[in-house]
Amino acid sequence: MHRILAINPGSTSTKIAVYENEKPVLLRNIVHTLEDLERFPKISDQYDYRKRLVTDELRRMDIPFDFDAIIGRGHLAKPVAGGVYEINELMVEDAKGALHQHACDLGCIIAFELAKELPECRSFTADPGVVDELCDEARICGSPLMQRICIWHALNQRAIAHRFAAETGRRYEDLNLIICHLGGGISIAAHCHGRAIDANNALDGEGPFSPERAGSLPAADLIRLCFSGKYTEDQLLKRVAGQAGLIAHLGTNDMRTILQRIEEGDKHAELLVNAMIYHTAKNIAAEGAVLCGDIDAILLTGGMARADYITHRLRKRISFLAPVFCYPGEDEMQALALNALDVLKGKREAKQYE
Repeated sequence: MHRILAINPGSTSTKIAVYENEKPVLLRNIVHTLEDLERFPKISDQYDYRKRLVTDELRRMDIPFDFDAIIGRGHLAKPVAGGVYEINELMVEDAKGALHQHACDLGCIIAFELAKELPECRSFTADPGVVDELCDEARICGSPLMQRICIWHALNQRAIAHRFAAETGRRYEDLNLIICHLGGGISIAAHCHGRAIDANNALDGEGPFSPERAGSLPAADLIRLCFSGKYTEDQLLKRVAGQAGLIAHLGTNDMRTILQRIEEGDKHAELLVNAMIYHTAKNIAAEGAVLCGDIDAILLTGGMARADYITHRLRKRISFLAPVFCYPGEDEMQALALNALDVLKGKREAKQYE
C-alpha cells in the first residue's frame, strides 16, 4: 500500500488530503480569511504559516507523518509540458522567484521540504498552472514586444476532462471540449483532442474578471494609470490580481455573501455578478471559434459552479454552442494523489524539471 500526502495552497485556502492507494482517508479544506493573510507582505512569506497548518492538521487528526510520496500543487515559474514532475532544488528556487506570484507556488516548496524529513519519501508536482500547449497562433498578440502566455487551472481542467470522457465512454484524446474553471480566477481553455490549444492568463490580465482578478483591462487607460503617480507598481499589480474584480467593487470575494446580498435586493451587486457572467460567457463563446464550432461539450467547474445563480445564467448564454455539463468544485486533490500513485506503481515516469 502506498501512502500519499497531497497539498494544494490556494488564494483563500490550503487543501490537504491523505490517500492510501486510491482511497482517501483524509480531506481537509483550511480556509484563510483576509485578516489571516494580510499580515504577510508577500505570498512567499506565507510559507511557514501554511506548512505549519499542514503538519498541525495531520497531528490533530492523528494521521502518522509517514508517507511514500508528498505531492504539491505546481508553481507558476515558467512554461512546462504537462505531466508529473519530481521536485528538485531548481524547481524550488524557481518557485521562490516566480514572476507570477500565487499561493500555488508554495505547494511544491512545502512538499519538497516535508519529504526531506522522511526516509525514501519522494516529492512530486503535476500539471502546474503554466502547462503550455498553445498553438502558434494563440501566442501572437498585437505587439512584437510581448506574446500571450497562459496561466490556467490545468490540473483541475484536465482531471474534469478525463472524468467527463470516462462517464461518456470516450477518451479525452478524442474529444473537443471548452472547459471553464470558475474560481477566485476564471480560466477558460479549448481542449482539442487531448491538448489545450488556447487558454487565458487567468492570473494577471486576460479573460473575464472574477472574484479576485481584474481580467482584461482597457490598455491605454491602464498605461495612463501606471504613469499617474497615484500608485506604486506593487499596488497596481494587486489591483490586477488579488485586490481586483468583485473584491475591489464590493469589498468581499465570498460568493455566498455576494449572492446573499443579491437575494436581499442589492442591485449593484447584481449588476456586477451579471457582468462577470456576461464576460465569462463571451470568452467561452470565443473558444468556440478556436475549435471551429466543432465542440463535443462545455464543462463548468470550480467553486462558483456550485451556485445555480451563476450556472443557470451561463447556460442561457452558451448552450447554443454545445451541451453544457457542471462539475462543481474541483478534482484537484484526487488528481494530485493519483498522479503520484501512478509514478509509485510504475505506470508512468516522473519528468525531470530543468
